Amino acid sequence: MSKILNYFSEAFEELKTNVTWPEWAEVQKYTIIVALFSVIFALLTWGVDEFFTKAIAGFFNLLKG
Repeated sequence: MSKILNYFSEAFEELKTNVTWPEWAEVQKYTIIVALFSVIFALLTWGVDEFFTKAIAGFFNLLKG
């Protein structure tokens, strides 16, 4: 159990002393960029899905008719 506690203690100390944390404004800027990219990617994925749904439905309608 002491090894586990020692590990967490050392990890926490490393986070406090050796990690360079970004400024709050930088975090906000990157959060907005990631959110916008996520929305754009979701819309593109939806568009491709709709396209293939209609293409496959049209293909099967041609086979029926």
